[in-house]
Amino acid sequence: MTETTGVTGVRLREMTDADVPAVMTLERTLFPLDAWSEGMLRGELAEPTRHYVVAASGDAVVGYAGLRFVPPEGDVQTMAVSEQVWGRGVGGALLTELLDQAARRGVTHMFLEVRSDNPRAQRLYERFGFVQIGVRRGYYNGADALVMRRVAGEGSHE
Repeated sequence: MTETTGVTGVRLREMTDADVPAVMTLERTLFPLDAWSEGMLRGELAEPTRHYVVAASGDAVVGYAGLRFVPPEGDVQTMAVSEQVWGRGVGGALLTELLDQAARRGVTHMFLEVRSDNPRAQRLYERFGFVQIGVRRGYYNGADALVMRRVAGEGSHE
């Protein structure tokens, strides 16, 4: 799978083991207090109920996202975009890929957690039809997580 994103110079492809070092660099940069460990990421890649993608610009990984699917439910496990490409549609392209994969795999109810102090990500998820259904207090190293859900057919899928 190599797909254009509609973002000039950025393409999506399946994440491989070779991408792990670049993804971990981005993970630690964007989430310094609660970054995943390399072992966690490699464990996710090995799971048959997962789908992980990277957004690449040339040889550089500028974003990544992961899906857990156990139909009829699915979860956005993680998603991040390099600050250098914020506002260019990379997050929307990654989320579209996850939602498309979820639909192909029979997922009708998608869930995710997003930091309460990350309004940029919250707006992205809301544009795609996710609605807040709960709060997990202190989930992210003291910051609350907003639990969001999207039911197939109810959201605006861009």
